Amino acid sequence: MANSFWETQFVLDPPPAPVERHGDVDLHLPAGGGGGHTAIVVVHGVPGPPDAPDARDWPLYRGYGALLAENGAVVAIPRLTVASPDDLTTVAARITDTADLVRADPRVDSERVALWFFSGAGLLIGDWLRDPPRWLRGLAATYPLLAPLPEWPPVDSRFHPIDVLATGGATLPPLVLSRVGRERPEVDAGVTAFTAAASRRGLPLHVVDVPNGRHGFDALDHSEESRAAVRAALFHLLTAL
Repeated sequence: MANSFWETQFVLDPPPAPVERHGDVDLHLPAGGGGGHTAIVVVHGVPGPPDAPDARDWPLYRGYGALLAENGAVVAIPRLTVASPDDLTTVAARITDTADLVRADPRVDSERVALWFFSGAGLLIGDWLRDPPRWLRGLAATYPLLAPLPEWPPVDSRFHPIDVLATGGATLPPLVLSRVGRERPEVDAGVTAFTAAASRRGLPLHVVDVPNGRHGFDALDHSEESRAAVRAALFHLLTAL
């Protein structure tokens, strides 16, 4: 029997990082201790399957935490629960709280923070494009959902990142977008519309294409293409930081 997605191993094999659990937030820590580290908030995909365990314990996200910690960042991964689009408001507040928590950590340079969104969490990027704080040095989005799915009930306008790009006026941080070639058409349509809006707005956007990748390629497709794509997204985000 095939493993569930949440049991599937990350495509890279970084050395495990020390992990501290602070309530609903895990901190993955770089070796050597000390202060002045950059910080990255990893926002796992939502909504998760109803029978899935805590996403912080999935090999995929533990892998990202270890990889980023190996590269010198303090990584904060909050536990997020979404059962319906109405829950996005609560989840958005949790992300802000997580950023505040990691910025207050004495090991972190509070002015050098990035956020990395996955899958359905892409809808939450809108808040950070509308009014990015001065300390937000970069954003990343991997196989993101960037427009509500057609079959969903109405979703608050703050969770329409494409519309936010069209109406906002703030100076925006760089965004690294990992786009898969074997995406669901309705998700790919949102990514295409977003990249077009980003071009019109002048958003500093770096696209990492994964032509043969599926949604979830970083666990499902153990290929050199997948490994190179993860490394490329990591490189560009760390460069922004």
